Amino acid sequence: MKPRLYFDTPVFGGVHDKEFQVVTEQLFEMVKAGEITCVYSDLTEFELENAPEKVKEHFINLPNEHIEFIEITEEMDQLANDYINEKVVGETSIDDCRHIACATIKKVDYLVSWNFKQHIVNVFRIRGYNSINIKSGYSQLDTRSPKDIIRNEK
Repeated sequence: MKPRLYFDTPVFGGVHDKEFQVVTEQLFEMVKAGEITCVYSDLTEFELENAPEKVKEHFINLPNEHIEFIEITEEMDQLANDYINEKVVGETSIDDCRHIACATIKKVDYLVSWNFKQHIVNVFRIRGYNSINIKSGYSQLDTRSPKDIIRNEK
């Protein structure tokens, strides 16, 4: 079974960033080749509405058979609020928390993000999210940068 990876919005933006462009494009090639499934949410769609055209093109041109769409639910909102209430991150990070809750509840293999410095691919934050996940009866979530996925799949 091919891996299901939740792409948070900065991954799509990586095609427009000199530092991340090559690896991001390699990740999208893996989706197009059917090596991985790109899982995304309605929150991702909303966040991409004002993105540059190049970013939107990568999103729009993904083959339907290799993508999975998820709607954010009340359960996901509640888990995201639990992360905030337990002070894993501050209230201004609620959308990051929604991405994490969505990936957790839908049991993806990895959440993939370029957001290392702050809230998602940060070892201390990951521990906090996973402690809430376990306390709430969910599985732990594994987060990686696109570089980690490219290295592991090649």
